[in-house]
Amino acid sequence: MIKTEDLTKVYGDLKAIDSLTLELDEGDLFGFIGPNGSGKTTTMRILATLLQPSWGEATVCNYSIYTHPKEIRRLIGYMPDFFGVYDDMRVMEYLEFFAAAYRIKGAARRKKCEEMLEMVDLGYKRNAFVTSLSRGMTQRLGLARVLLHDPQVLLLDEPASGLDPRARIEIRGLLKELRKLGKTIMVSSHILPELADICNKVGIIERGELLVSAEVADVMRRVRQRPVLVIEIIGDQDAAARLLEQQEPVDSVEQKDGRLYATLTAETAGYSDLATALIEAGFKIKTFKEDEINLETAFMHLTKGITA
Repeated sequence: MIKTEDLTKVYGDLKAIDSLTLELDEGDLFGFIGPNGSGKTTTMRILATLLQPSWGEATVCNYSIYTHPKEIRRLIGYMPDFFGVYDDMRVMEYLEFFAAAYRIKGAARRKKCEEMLEMVDLGYKRNAFVTSLSRGMTQRLGLARVLLHDPQVLLLDEPASGLDPRARIEIRGLLKELRKLGKTIMVSSHILPELADICNKVGIIERGELLVSAEVADVMRRVRQRPVLVIEIIGDQDAAARLLEQQEPVDSVEQKDGRLYATLTAETAGYSDLATALIEAGFKIKTFKEDEINLETAFMHLTKGITA
């Protein structure tokens, strides 16, 4: 659905994006991660045909951004981080205005607007002035607007920016529902745990360079190639650490915060025998689990905090 190859945007001596190559399939919910100034917004604007790249190729739904921008615009919904609204309009008037721009006519226009308001849970605000909406409600209204023409691809630049926790949860649930409807979604965000929860793929970009683009689980494995066990026992921790260090799959053991962290060898096939060894030695186990690595840890590991 989305494909780029060596996509590059240059401003003077600055490369906003540098030879970016990625591919998204139909139904993907792709989390686009990177520090401010890394090139996320520039990439989305190019895919939305609002900005021309310096060189490289990009296609959306098999249409080239160079030769078929009008076709692409009919198939996408682009919501920027900050977008203007007409404050003197009511919510329903605002949606009907854009529905008319999409050439949705007659009774179908009103029906479509009502459906979108219900989808984003703003039906009770249909007669309110846009200026009276909260930041979260405005974001949901913006999402309803880009869904009016039933786009196949959604490009959402920081849709949860500035929202309170409840509004972020609502946006997250809405994105899940849209993916169930078969939409292909590219969403940028700094709220990394939420992306890990809803996305099946992520891409990490820094200084315009795409560092990694893969399934979420693959990104985690790339960061931590060897499993780490978190073990909490009742008994002598030093003795337990010495016992674990003698076991074949254990490479090293570290004591921290009242727990043992056992790093295993990369080629280990399993670690259930470690629990057995501890129990047979008389230790009582309170916790025995593989240490989970989250998207924030992966992001910090793969990036250096440098912007373009």
